[in-house]
Amino acid sequence: MIKKYSVKKLLNQGKFLLNKKVLVEGWIRSFRYSIFISLNDGSTIQNLQIVLSTNKLDKIIMKKITIGSSIRVIGIVKKSLGKKQYIELQSLDITIYKLVNQKIIQKSILQPKRHSFKKLREQAHLRFQTNIFSCIMRIRHHIAFCIHKYFHEHGFFYLHTPIITTSNCEGTGKMFQITTMDLKKNKLIDYEKDFFKCKTYLSVSGQLEAETASLGLGKVYTFGPVFRAENSNTSRHLSEFWMIEPEIAFYHLEENINLAEKFLKFVIRYIVENSMEDLIFLNKCLEQCKKKKKNDLLEKLEIILKFPFKKISYTETIKILDKEEKKKNIKFSHPIIWGMDLKSEHEQYLVDKYFKKIPVIIFDYPCSIKAFYMRMNNDGKTVRAMDILFPEIGEIIGGSQREERYDMLLQRMKDTNIDFNKLWWYLDTRRFGSVPHSGFGLGFDRLVQFITGMNNIRDVIPFPRTPNNAEF
Repeated sequence: MIKKYSVKKLLNQGKFLLNKKVLVEGWIRSFRYSIFISLNDGSTIQNLQIVLSTNKLDKIIMKKITIGSSIRVIGIVKKSLGKKQYIELQSLDITIYKLVNQKIIQKSILQPKRHSFKKLREQAHLRFQTNIFSCIMRIRHHIAFCIHKYFHEHGFFYLHTPIITTSNCEGTGKMFQITTMDLKKNKLIDYEKDFFKCKTYLSVSGQLEAETASLGLGKVYTFGPVFRAENSNTSRHLSEFWMIEPEIAFYHLEENINLAEKFLKFVIRYIVENSMEDLIFLNKCLEQCKKKKKNDLLEKLEIILKFPFKKISYTETIKILDKEEKKKNIKFSHPIIWGMDLKSEHEQYLVDKYFKKIPVIIFDYPCSIKAFYMRMNNDGKTVRAMDILFPEIGEIIGGSQREERYDMLLQRMKDTNIDFNKLWWYLDTRRFGSVPHSGFGLGFDRLVQFITGMNNIRDVIPFPRTPNNAEF
């Protein structure tokens, strides 16, 4: 029986398979001089060159072949005469699965020319077949895989938290409501008659449920979709996205900060070691798109790995920004005042300019701008929160040491108008052997955006969900 190979495996093992008969399948990327087919099956950015023979069957096929068509090839592996590849496949038999009409190709993003990312999004069902998007999706897969690998190797348990919820974890922001009732017909809505007998939403976070699990399992993490209904049409926001949220018992803020830095460096190092082929291709594409002689995608990733992250308090951050504004005559759109929520302009200046693209960890934020579950410091003004800022994209991780003291948590819930009747179970965990514990949330899609160098987060997720857009 003839053994079937992926294009990637065949190219990697080709020198050991010379003069062997093999089977490959894929899509035609190009057809040159009526004899050379470039075949790709999605397993790699590299194409396999198929050399057609002069037999009658291949001559008939030559007349039919079109770009985008899917084929099955049986052939003999030969050392290539060309310099671009070590091996090629001399065809013995070709089966056409499906031909593509060239008039259709000319109207699609599969037409062999450069298309804008906006155009690719408009035909999202086809962009998996483009070189750039297949690169991004392979890298996305490897990032997801190594996240599970890291946590598994460090003793964490993977937890599935509910997507349907009755509460807002952050206490702020808009949520998508779920109901089986006709809200137009019912002016006076009785949610006792709804499917869950109460008002329910799509979850914005699995953190609170993960905390309860950590207080029995020690180390847990979630990795799943979350939903936010803010009408935000920026290059960094999605309405449906993926979050990674580890929660660890017996962990203080300093340990949480160290874990987050080690975790991010592990992921980026894994991608540099396992996806270099795709990174190099993306780097070249970005150079062409941005019309730069040299793009710094690989250099940017190396900086993350090379230097320790800068660690400064929120108060120090305000002092730095205030001093820089006066010293260098910078005019921020939002004035620098202690107690303000840092805006993207402040974050980007701090990372890109002041610390020269080295990631920054800011900790001990004012309690007035952070969530109710963060542990209050002894000063009564700040909480044990931390954010990690990356160059270009700003905040990539947000976390904190959680408030483990029952009375303090209850008071914070009252101060921030959190309905503790809905979160009684969360408060209740503080009465059963409560311990210091910490955790953080990482926006998975934003991490993919950073690693791939994409300007728009909509270009790193298969089918983006954003305001006014839920197609595909």
